Amino acid sequence: MTDDVVSGSNGRIRFPGISPRAYEHPVDRGALATLRTIPGFAEVLKAVAGFFSERGERLMALASSIRVGEKQYPELNKLRLECAQALDISPVPNIFVAQDPSVSAYTIGMDEPFIVLSTGLVELLDTNGLRFVIGHEMGHVLSGHAVYRTMLIRLINMQMSMSWTPVSAFGLRAVIAALKEWYRKSELSCDRAGLLCGQDPAAALRVHVLLAGGIDPARIDIPSFLQQAEEYESVDDIRDSLLKLRNVEHMSHPLAVVRAAQLQKWAASEDYRAILAGQYPRRDADSPSSTWSDDVKSAAKSYKDSFSNSTDPLAKVFTDVGEALSGAAGKVWSKFGGGNRTNGDADPSATS
Repeated sequence: MTDDVVSGSNGRIRFPGISPRAYEHPVDRGALATLRTIPGFAEVLKAVAGFFSERGERLMALASSIRVGEKQYPELNKLRLECAQALDISPVPNIFVAQDPSVSAYTIGMDEPFIVLSTGLVELLDTNGLRFVIGHEMGHVLSGHAVYRTMLIRLINMQMSMSWTPVSAFGLRAVIAALKEWYRKSELSCDRAGLLCGQDPAAALRVHVLLAGGIDPARIDIPSFLQQAEEYESVDDIRDSLLKLRNVEHMSHPLAVVRAAQLQKWAASEDYRAILAGQYPRRDADSPSSTWSDDVKSAAKSYKDSFSNSTDPLAKVFTDVGEALSGAAGKVWSKFGGGNRTNGDADPSATS
């Protein structure tokens, strides 16, 4: 932990050496920890990594998009450098702007992750909104999410090319479903990273309002908007619970209104204020052997807290399942050498 507050050239607070654990949602970390215990998961990642060339993906971006720099989209380049400085990321990831009217942004790549913004997104958002989105994507880089996001994209492409085989219906489908569930949780984490870069909860909320359909945020009543999330979370009919599950099953991102409410709660929390005050975990103090077991414990606590604050009739079912999965992950980790690893040993998800 550190109590030193460092301001950047733009007047915003920087976070030297910040660990991604400072902003990562406990369910994100727990979901990934549990994901790594799925039988065959590591083997699938290794196999897929060998089939594709990241160089080809970078070359495609280089040949079909605009690379942000001092002479191309200089205003975006300034935000790129600011966000990397805020989260202490080096080298600074490249950003490409791709011609696409849809509103989207993503981070891809395993060895050298890079960020892609759509023209639709760049045209829609103001400077503060773009800072939030770029900070969000930088969070994916710092957390190492790009590795799993890249694997997800490659597995989906592989599944489509093998749709006629039994393999796509069983093995790949199970891993893809697990990756999608984790990725939705990781978006909650990286919204927090975006907020740390911009340090403007109102700007972050405007982005979520726009993503939800607010053509002009000035015409949206914010309390009513956030009330929608409360109504969604407080259903008491089992039929609605099942419909909610079906709605998100194939989605890559959390629902916009719920996502907005989640981030605003964190923006009002003691955890967020502590980070701004310079009190946050540092990367050089992270130990793989301890953080992994802490992740599954945090996930179990998060599931329990979610149940206690929810009226959803399926909440207890999935709380029990979540706690069971987290507990099982911890037992597997302990049995197969988790307690014997030391700092610097290979991560259980390594795909070397």
